[in-house]
Amino acid sequence: MSRPIRVAILDDEPLARLALRTRLAQRPGFELVAEYGDGDSAASGLAALRPDLVFVDIDMPGKTGLDVLAGLPRAARPMAILLTAYDGFALQAFELAAIDYLLKPVDDERFEEALERAQRAFPYRCAGAAQPASAPAAEWTRTFTVRVGNRIVLVDSADVERIEADGDYATLHAQGKTYLVRERLQALALRLDPSMFQRVHRSSIVRLDRVVELRALTNRDALLRLRDGTLLRASRTYMPALVQALERRPRADAALAV
Repeated sequence: MSRPIRVAILDDEPLARLALRTRLAQRPGFELVAEYGDGDSAASGLAALRPDLVFVDIDMPGKTGLDVLAGLPRAARPMAILLTAYDGFALQAFELAAIDYLLKPVDDERFEEALERAQRAFPYRCAGAAQPASAPAAEWTRTFTVRVGNRIVLVDSADVERIEADGDYATLHAQGKTYLVRERLQALALRLDPSMFQRVHRSSIVRLDRVVELRALTNRDALLRLRDGTLLRASRTYMPALVQALERRPRADAALAV
C-alpha cells in the first residue's frame, strides 16, 4: 500500500469518537483526517475532503449517517463501516455498499476484522474497481490444502458447510467429514468470499447457502439451523453483518425470525 487509508469519523457522541480515535491510533496504515459530530457538517465535509474510509454512526438526530452516505454521489462515496446500537439496518447497509456493519458496543476483534476488510478493499478502490467492497473473485480461497495422515487432501470450499475454531487451528466440516486446517479462524475469515461465507461467532464460520433458519434469542444472539440439522449460535456482534449477507443471497429461502 503506497499511502495510508484516510479515515473520517461521523458520530454524535464525543466518547464514541474518542474510542475510535484511540483504536485507530494503535493501528498502522490508517490516518484520521476528520471527525464530525452531526450529519449536516459531515455531508459537506465528506464531499470536500473525499476520505477513503468513514466510520458512520447510523442513529443520529437530524440527518442520519445513512442519509449522509446516500446523499453523496456513488462515485465519490467512501468505503463505509457502519456503527449502530440496533441491528435493523442491514438492508440499507447493503444498498450503500458498506464494507462492514458493527454493533455497539464494538467488540475489539470485530473492529480489527473491519479494518482488515478495508485494507483488502482499498487497493481495488484506488484502481477504480466497480465493486470496491470486494476483492476480485480470484483473491478468495477456493481450495483448502489439508494433511490427513501422510496424505495431502484438497477440499473445495464449495463443499464446506461450516468452520469451527480449534485453538490455534480450525476444523472444516465438509460432506460429513472433518479436516484440520493449521490456521486461526480469524485469518481464515478474511480469505473467504463474504458472499459465500460469514463469521457468526468467535468460534464459527458458516456457509450462507447452508442456513435455512435464523431464530432470534432474548439476548439478541440468534440460533441458526443448517440444512443438515446442525444448530449454531450466532453472536449479536456478528448478527448485522450476517443478516446483511443473507439479504444478498440470490435465493431468499432462509426462514428468518428476527
